[in-house]
Amino acid sequence: MHKLTESIGKYLLAAVSPLIRNPEKAELRVASTPAGDMLRFRLVLEQEDVARVIGRNGMTASAIRSLAKAAGEKAGIKVVVHILSREEAETA
Repeated sequence: MHKLTESIGKYLLAAVSPLIRNPEKAELRVASTPAGDMLRFRLVLEQEDVARVIGRNGMTASAIRSLAKAAGEKAGIKVVVHILSREEAETA
C-alpha cells in the first residue's frame, strides 16, 4: 500500500503544481484506515490556490479526484481527496 500511496501522492502534486501560484507551499497529508481499505489525501494549499485547483464548477477538482479514485480502485482501495486551504486544514 505504501507504493500506491506514494504514486497517488506524486500524481496529485504533479497535477496541481502547474495550476497554482505557490507550488512550494502545497502540502499533502495522507491518512489511512486501520484496516487499510481506504486512503484519505488532504491537499492543503494557499487560499488563492484552492479556487484555481477546484476550477470552474468544480470540474478540475472532479477530474483530479476521479483519476486518484480510479488508481485506488485498481488496487481495491477507496481513495478520497480533499482540497483545503491552510485555514480550513487548521480547523479540521
